[in-house]
Amino acid sequence: MANFSKSNVPQFSVEVYQNEYLPEGGREVNAIVTVTSTGGGTTGGVPLSGAAAAPSRVPGQAPGAAVVIMVDCSGSMDYPPTKMRHARDATAAAIDTLREGTSFAVVGGTHVAKEVYPGNGRLAVADARTKARAKEALRALSAGGGTAIGTWLRLADRLLGAADVEIRHGILLTDGRNEHEAPEDLRAALESCAGRFTCDARGVGTDWEVKEVTAVAAALLGTADIVADPAGLAADFTQMMENAMGKEVADVALRLWTPVGVEIKFVKQVAPTVVDLTGRRTTAGPRAGDYPTGSWGDESRDYHVCVQVPEAGIGQEMLASRVSLILPDPAGGAPQTLSQGLVRAVWTEDMVASTSINPQVAHYTGQAELAQVIQQGLDARKSGDFDGATAKLGRAVQLASASGNEETAKLLSKVVDVVDAATGTVRLKAKVAEADSMTLETRSTKTVRVKK
Repeated sequence: MANFSKSNVPQFSVEVYQNEYLPEGGREVNAIVTVTSTGGGTTGGVPLSGAAAAPSRVPGQAPGAAVVIMVDCSGSMDYPPTKMRHARDATAAAIDTLREGTSFAVVGGTHVAKEVYPGNGRLAVADARTKARAKEALRALSAGGGTAIGTWLRLADRLLGAADVEIRHGILLTDGRNEHEAPEDLRAALESCAGRFTCDARGVGTDWEVKEVTAVAAALLGTADIVADPAGLAADFTQMMENAMGKEVADVALRLWTPVGVEIKFVKQVAPTVVDLTGRRTTAGPRAGDYPTGSWGDESRDYHVCVQVPEAGIGQEMLASRVSLILPDPAGGAPQTLSQGLVRAVWTEDMVASTSINPQVAHYTGQAELAQVIQQGLDARKSGDFDGATAKLGRAVQLASASGNEETAKLLSKVVDVVDAATGTVRLKAKVAEADSMTLETRSTKTVRVKK
């Protein structure tokens, strides 16, 4: 366990990578913003130079955290019967990983949501006694009923909302499609829960819908993955809980201020996964907007910011955007600025300067395209458009190879036979295991960092 002293409260830094030079008439400015949090969990409290610290805590005290584990208990969890046993074992492993003093609850999910432990709308506080009781309560979990993920999330939200803590997190496991509530009900639940807690989502087996699980993770700023073999659940749940316990600061926002005449075209997280945040903007004063980033431990993430500036003459320059990391004050006071960076625009007649593409921008533009063409290729394959699937997945192979995304390249090789990776020449495999196709789709948004 980390020693949560004042010295290892996270510190944040912002670095901006861009080519600020535009040709005459040029209006689009792209920048990669690297945000790094350090000194909170595993780096021993080494601060970054010039970075602003998050609010201090009492020495030796961890941030307050609450976690709700949502376990699918629908009828399909009995096929095979070992699936439910592995789910119970995985939940027990996650409970064992809880840090002492963490508030927690377990929810059983079918077409309704039921409190498994501790019950009565409460959260338990993790210690040896409550962990033992929670694991005992897991024995009552049995399979039967349907699947309505939105009801599970709403119950988790009610439980987490009652906790006076900094970090609120959910872990959700499902093995089936969300067939017992309308798609708009799940969307409404996700909209209701967004910004209130983060959530990691996992699909076990191969009978669930990838787009439903990834939608949960995207909306609630968590991770999504497949556990094709239920025997791997315990290790995965343990890792998820360890990551949740490593979070130190919640509700950090990426704030973009722009001058008059500047339009924000998009804001995307591009590492470690691609998540489009453009539609998640909330107004934060004149010409400023906040984009949610969720909870942070010791980690680094990259964001692609694209803005459109007014036309200007050669030799002119302007501030295109000011990027700030903002931590709200729970008491309603002024938010704290953790770190800042600037995005600039300079108009030049030097064609070499204005036409060069920043390596980070080029890399992540390719990674975002990679995620998109994988999705398009798999959708085309499902619909029987094999020529379209071959073209899109061939482009994916080409992008994965060029960017050094070896993990995605391996997943693609289970769906297509690669003739020439450099040109994207591939043949669709005649037979593809469902688990391999679903793994590629679920992990399609995972990116690699740019080579320095």
